[in-house]
Amino acid sequence: MTVLTAAEQLLGRTADVVLLDVRWALGRSDGRDQYLAGHLPGAVFVDLPTELAEGASPAAGRHPLPSVQRLQAAARRWGISAGSRVVVYDATGGLAAARAWWLLRWGGLAEVTILDGGLAAWTAAGGELHRGDVVRDPGDVRLTGGGMPVLTADEAAALPMAGGVLLDARAGERYRGDVEPVDPRAGHVPGAVSAPTTENLDPDGTFATAAVLTDRFAALGVRPGTTVGVYCGSGVTAAHQVAALAEVGIEAALWPGSWSQWSNDPDRPVATGP
Repeated sequence: MTVLTAAEQLLGRTADVVLLDVRWALGRSDGRDQYLAGHLPGAVFVDLPTELAEGASPAAGRHPLPSVQRLQAAARRWGISAGSRVVVYDATGGLAAARAWWLLRWGGLAEVTILDGGLAAWTAAGGELHRGDVVRDPGDVRLTGGGMPVLTADEAAALPMAGGVLLDARAGERYRGDVEPVDPRAGHVPGAVSAPTTENLDPDGTFATAAVLTDRFAALGVRPGTTVGVYCGSGVTAAHQVAALAEVGIEAALWPGSWSQWSNDPDRPVATGP
């Protein structure tokens, strides 16, 4: 699976791809304003909370997966057609854009990659930015769903006991239960391994090399043939972890409900500490 596109590969070729700008961060609502102030030529803004998720609920989590029908309607609105090549990006090392990458792969689109290093890599490579909104002609893509593996809460909970590895992609302090700024309870799923998503990245916001990622995941108990599941707070940054694993040839299943679903169920056990 090809996961990444380097900025240098995209220079002079933005007209050949559908570019999706997915600028979003927890606790912020100015992604569209950032987009309007400067984006890659021809890029369409994607609103993560409304276009890459269904409405939040305690039972399903903060960012449940959209239906295939809703995702297809959005993809067509973004200008994606059968045979389109799509590149997604953000300004945070792919932490938000990976959600679009994962969803489109899950929907059945094969030619979708993450711009490695995002907006910063693009400008560092000499790429220009355009201001204002972009509306593309509607596309005709057909999505089917089922293109990427998914876990339920019960399946995620059972994974460590069955010999698999369940990675918690949140910051270490949230995993340990030191703090919990968003969800009802602090801690992690019993048996899960702390694997902060930010450690997939080099200081410049690009993905670490395949060799570094391979060593990182091996140290966490993940090797070729291991059954792997990933969760985070609400299924967003966990998609980045799935992308990093795919980059080194390891398939991982995403648990969309993640901690926001688990912590809302008082019957679910919670572990704390390192």
